[in-house]
Amino acid sequence: MKSKIDSRYKVNNDEDRICQGDIFRDLEYDYRIYKDKNGTLAKDTITLSYLIVISQDCDLESDYRNRNQKSEEQKTQDKFLNSILVCPAYLADNLRLGTHLNGTGFNLTMEKYDHARWGIILDNKNERYHYLLADIDLQVPELTIDFKHYFSIPRSYLYSSRKDHYIASINELFREALSQRFAYYISRIGLPTIEKEENLEIVKN
Repeated sequence: MKSKIDSRYKVNNDEDRICQGDIFRDLEYDYRIYKDKNGTLAKDTITLSYLIVISQDCDLESDYRNRNQKSEEQKTQDKFLNSILVCPAYLADNLRLGTHLNGTGFNLTMEKYDHARWGIILDNKNERYHYLLADIDLQVPELTIDFKHYFSIPRSYLYSSRKDHYIASINELFREALSQRFAYYISRIGLPTIEKEENLEIVKN
Protein backbone atom coordinates (compact mmCIF):
# COMPACT_ATOMS: atom_id res chain seq x y z
CA MET A 1 0.00 0.00 0.00
CA LYS A 2 1.34 3.39 -0.98
CA SER A 3 1.93 5.76 1.91
CA LYS A 4 -0.32 8.80 2.12
CA ILE A 5 2.57 10.86 3.49
CA ASP A 6 3.63 13.26 0.74
CA SER A 7 6.03 15.57 2.58
CA ARG A 8 8.96 15.35 4.96
CA TYR A 9 7.57 17.94 7.35
CA LYS A 10 4.25 19.17 8.65
CA VAL A 11 2.94 21.65 11.21
CA ASN A 12 0.99 20.17 14.13
CA ASN A 13 -1.57 22.92 14.50
CA ASP A 14 -4.14 20.43 15.80
CA GLU A 15 -1.87 19.01 18.51
CA ASP A 16 -1.55 20.52 21.97
CA ARG A 17 1.09 18.04 22.98
CA ILE A 18 4.75 17.62 22.12
CA CYS A 19 5.33 14.90 19.52
CA GLN A 20 8.33 12.90 18.41
CA GLY A 21 9.97 14.73 15.55
CA ASP A 22 8.94 18.21 16.71
CA ILE A 23 11.49 20.85 15.73
CA PHE A 24 12.20 23.77 18.06
CA ARG A 25 14.31 26.83 17.27
CA ASP A 26 16.46 29.15 19.45
CA LEU A 27 15.79 27.44 22.76
CA GLU A 28 17.89 28.44 25.78
CA TYR A 29 18.90 25.51 27.95
CA ASP A 30 20.79 25.30 31.25
CA TYR A 31 22.84 22.25 30.34
CA ARG A 32 25.00 22.26 33.48
CA ILE A 33 24.17 23.37 37.03
CA TYR A 34 26.99 23.23 39.57
CA LYS A 35 28.67 24.90 42.52
CA ASP A 36 31.58 27.18 41.68
CA LYS A 37 34.82 27.41 43.67
CA ASN A 38 33.09 29.65 46.21
CA GLY A 39 30.29 27.16 46.72
CA THR A 40 27.79 29.39 44.93
CA LEU A 41 25.24 27.76 42.67
CA ALA A 42 26.09 28.48 39.02
CA LYS A 43 24.90 27.35 35.62
CA ASP A 44 26.09 27.12 32.04
CA THR A 45 23.48 28.16 29.50
CA ILE A 46 23.49 27.52 25.77
CA THR A 47 21.09 28.46 23.00
CA LEU A 48 20.16 25.48 20.86
CA SER A 49 19.62 26.91 17.38
CA TYR A 50 17.53 23.87 16.47
CA LEU A 51 16.56 20.76 18.37
CA ILE A 52 14.45 17.74 17.51
CA VAL A 53 12.37 15.71 19.96
CA ILE A 54 13.59 12.12 19.91
CA SER A 55 11.53 10.54 22.74
CA GLN A 56 9.13 7.86 21.51
CA ASP A 57 5.77 9.26 20.47
CA CYS A 58 3.81 6.56 22.31
CA ASP A 59 5.46 7.68 25.57
CA LEU A 60 4.77 11.34 24.83
CA GLU A 61 1.13 10.60 24.04
CA SER A 62 0.64 8.45 27.15
CA ASP A 63 2.20 11.15 29.30
CA TYR A 64 -0.10 13.80 27.83
CA ARG A 65 -3.26 11.70 28.24
CA ASN A 66 -2.40 10.63 31.78
CA ARG A 67 -1.76 14.21 32.87
CA ASN A 68 -4.98 15.45 31.29
CA GLN A 69 -7.28 12.86 32.82
CA LYS A 70 -10.01 14.11 35.13
CA SER A 71 -9.08 13.81 38.79
CA GLU A 72 -11.58 11.01 39.36
CA GLU A 73 -10.14 9.06 36.42
CA GLN A 74 -6.47 9.55 37.23
CA LYS A 75 -5.86 6.63 39.57
CA THR A 76 -2.12 6.51 38.92
CA GLN A 77 0.57 8.72 37.37
CA ASP A 78 2.75 5.92 36.04
CA LYS A 79 2.73 7.34 32.47
CA PHE A 80 4.22 10.68 33.54
CA LEU A 81 7.49 11.74 31.91
CA ASN A 82 9.86 13.91 33.93
CA SER A 83 12.04 14.81 30.98
CA ILE A 84 12.08 14.60 27.19
CA LEU A 85 15.01 13.42 25.09
CA VAL A 86 16.12 15.79 22.32
CA CYS A 87 18.96 16.01 19.83
CA PRO A 88 20.49 19.34 18.81
CA ALA A 89 20.35 19.87 15.05
CA TYR A 90 23.12 21.93 13.47
CA LEU A 91 23.14 23.95 10.27
CA ALA A 92 24.55 21.48 7.77
CA ASP A 93 27.17 23.83 6.30
CA ASN A 94 28.47 24.70 9.77
CA LEU A 95 28.84 21.04 10.70
CA ARG A 96 30.64 20.33 7.43
CA LEU A 97 33.13 23.10 8.25
CA GLY A 98 33.47 22.01 11.89
CA THR A 99 32.26 25.38 13.22
CA HIS A 100 28.87 24.30 14.58
CA LEU A 101 30.00 24.36 18.22
CA ASN A 102 31.86 27.66 18.08
CA GLY A 103 30.30 30.29 20.32
CA THR A 104 27.47 28.04 21.47
CA GLY A 105 28.63 27.81 25.07
CA PHE A 106 30.95 24.90 24.31
CA ASN A 107 33.49 26.74 22.10
CA LEU A 108 34.79 23.52 20.57
CA THR A 109 36.67 23.01 17.32
CA MET A 110 35.22 20.08 15.42
CA GLU A 111 36.38 18.03 12.46
CA LYS A 112 35.96 19.29 8.90
CA TYR A 113 34.60 17.03 6.17
CA ASP A 114 35.88 16.98 2.61
CA HIS A 115 33.59 16.55 -0.38
CA ALA A 116 33.71 12.75 -0.47
CA ARG A 117 33.12 12.22 3.25
CA TRP A 118 30.42 14.88 3.35
CA GLY A 119 28.61 13.10 0.54
CA ILE A 120 28.37 10.00 2.74
CA ILE A 121 26.74 12.08 5.48
CA LEU A 122 24.29 13.63 3.02
CA ASP A 123 23.22 10.11 1.98
CA ASN A 124 22.78 9.13 5.67
CA LYS A 125 25.37 6.38 5.29
CA ASN A 126 27.53 7.60 8.17
CA GLU A 127 25.98 6.00 11.26
CA ARG A 128 26.94 8.92 13.51
CA TYR A 129 25.03 11.61 11.61
CA HIS A 130 21.52 12.18 10.28
CA TYR A 131 20.98 14.72 7.53
CA LEU A 132 17.66 16.55 7.06
CA LEU A 133 16.65 18.36 3.90
CA ALA A 134 15.42 21.95 4.06
CA ASP A 135 11.85 23.17 3.77
CA ILE A 136 11.95 26.90 3.15
CA ASP A 137 8.18 27.34 3.50
CA LEU A 138 8.30 25.94 7.05
CA GLN A 139 11.57 27.76 7.88
CA VAL A 140 13.50 24.52 8.25
CA PRO A 141 17.06 24.86 6.89
CA GLU A 142 19.37 22.00 5.93
CA LEU A 143 20.21 20.38 9.27
CA THR A 144 22.48 17.63 10.51
CA ILE A 145 22.15 15.75 13.80
CA ASP A 146 25.21 14.33 15.54
CA PHE A 147 24.03 11.28 17.51
CA LYS A 148 26.84 11.78 20.03
CA HIS A 149 24.99 14.91 21.22
CA TYR A 150 21.69 14.65 23.04
CA PHE A 151 20.03 16.25 26.06
CA SER A 152 17.29 15.38 28.51
CA ILE A 153 15.18 18.52 28.93
CA PRO A 154 12.58 18.89 31.71
CA ARG A 155 9.13 18.22 30.33
CA SER A 156 7.61 21.31 31.92
CA TYR A 157 10.25 23.58 30.38
CA LEU A 158 9.84 22.17 26.88
CA TYR A 159 6.06 22.46 27.06
CA SER A 160 6.26 26.06 28.29
CA SER A 161 8.57 26.85 25.34
CA ARG A 162 6.44 25.23 22.67
CA LYS A 163 4.35 28.27 21.75
CA ASP A 164 7.33 30.52 21.05
CA HIS A 165 9.91 28.03 19.74
CA TYR A 166 8.11 25.24 17.87
CA ILE A 167 8.30 25.59 14.06
CA ALA A 168 7.43 22.23 12.45
CA SER A 169 7.51 18.45 12.82
CA ILE A 170 9.16 15.64 10.91
CA ASN A 171 6.47 13.51 9.29
CA GLU A 172 5.85 10.02 10.69
CA LEU A 173 7.84 7.75 8.37
CA PHE A 174 10.79 10.14 8.33
CA ARG A 175 10.80 10.52 12.11
CA GLU A 176 10.72 6.72 12.46
CA ALA A 177 13.78 6.47 10.24
CA LEU A 178 15.52 9.05 12.45
CA SER A 179 14.46 7.22 15.62
CA GLN A 180 15.74 3.86 14.38
CA ARG A 181 19.09 5.29 13.33
CA PHE A 182 19.50 7.04 16.70
CA ALA A 183 18.58 3.85 18.59
CA TYR A 184 21.05 1.84 16.53
CA TYR A 185 23.85 4.30 17.18
CA ILE A 186 23.49 4.52 20.95
CA SER A 187 22.99 0.74 21.30
CA ARG A 188 26.12 -0.27 19.41
CA ILE A 189 28.66 -2.36 21.34
CA GLY A 190 32.39 -1.77 21.28
CA LEU A 191 34.05 -5.19 21.25
CA PRO A 192 37.55 -5.64 22.72
CA THR A 193 40.47 -6.42 20.45
CA ILE A 194 41.68 -9.95 21.17
CA GLU A 195 45.21 -10.79 20.09
CA LYS A 196 45.80 -13.82 17.89
CA GLU A 197 47.99 -15.42 20.57
CA GLU A 198 45.07 -15.35 23.00
CA ASN A 199 42.85 -17.01 20.42
CA LEU A 200 45.38 -19.77 19.88
CA GLU A 201 45.70 -20.35 23.62
CA ILE A 202 41.93 -20.74 23.93
CA VAL A 203 41.91 -23.30 21.09
CA LYS A 204 44.76 -25.31 22.70
CA ASN A 205 42.97 -25.49 26.04
